[in-house]
Amino acid sequence: MFNYKNLKKLLFLFQPETAHNLAEIALRVLPKITILNNYLTKRNFVDDDKLTQEIFGVKFLNPVGLAAGFDKNSTMVKAMPALGFGYTEIGTMTPRPQDGNPKPRMFRYPSRNSVQNAMGFNNEGSHAVWKNLNKVYPNVLPIGVNIGKNKTTPKEYALSDYKMLIKKFKDTADYLAINISSPNTPNLRDLQNEEFITSLFQMAKEITDKPILLKIAPDMNAQMAIELCKTAVDAGAAGIIATNTTIDYDLIPGCKDFGGLSGEVLTEKSYLLFKEIAKELYGKTVLISVGGVSNAQEAYRRIKAGASLVQSYTGMIFEGPSMVKSINEGLLELMKQDGYNNISEAIGADLKD
Repeated sequence: MFNYKNLKKLLFLFQPETAHNLAEIALRVLPKITILNNYLTKRNFVDDDKLTQEIFGVKFLNPVGLAAGFDKNSTMVKAMPALGFGYTEIGTMTPRPQDGNPKPRMFRYPSRNSVQNAMGFNNEGSHAVWKNLNKVYPNVLPIGVNIGKNKTTPKEYALSDYKMLIKKFKDTADYLAINISSPNTPNLRDLQNEEFITSLFQMAKEITDKPILLKIAPDMNAQMAIELCKTAVDAGAAGIIATNTTIDYDLIPGCKDFGGLSGEVLTEKSYLLFKEIAKELYGKTVLISVGGVSNAQEAYRRIKAGASLVQSYTGMIFEGPSMVKSINEGLLELMKQDGYNNISEAIGADLKD
């Protein structure tokens, strides 16, 4: 019988990025091994109409998605049902290929079920990613595409990078996510201002009617975050993804002084900011919550706070490939306790009391 605890001991002997590369190889091969892929899909994918909802005109079979950062080059999309995910968000990719930051650039904190990454948008570039994506889209599960500017692109030309990427991926995605909140590209977070966001979404509306969402950082004060999100929605954003990784290094004493922290140490910080944003924007736009979501209780807390969808990545490193199954089965039990017949009834429940 498969035991992730034993596999984790082996994987944790490797550097985190090496372990990630090994996982990518396995997930690229998995769909080609039909018997195993079908077995894992049957084992991990929770198929229940109570978890199904339609968002952006697309059917989401469950509300738990893979967060951006894991499948940077769209090479693992076909394996997502075998991990139980209801959708996946690929990227972040940039117009031109880039290697990212110097290695080592990913660090584990097992006692805190957390990770610190300073990857720096390492990816094969928009054309290579588009070719990979074009082979699998449309897909059995919805696909989001997370886009960011190249490190070498000056801030004054950042809009051009996003314009190029929106044009490139608008027909091979169910939604696009604007990443101006990663801490690993110098000055990227400086673009989290009302002028740039307004220009960006006004430009995007002229290119496509595909849903485009804004992903924000957890490190700004709540009122500033709310104002930026409202600006984005007023300018045409179809939703908000909150939050990216944090540069609040006090969360793990002795951690590196660069890169972003994710996992359980981010849980409360991410939730509290999401909660404040949802108070203002629930019912006005689609809200997706990410940051320290690794169990059903936390996923349900985000959903009741106003999230239509949640995302996870770091949690899977510590919990293993059955994590999403556990979340979805737990959600069904929690919904049953509260008397809900569909996940949509739970969304924003805490705001309706």
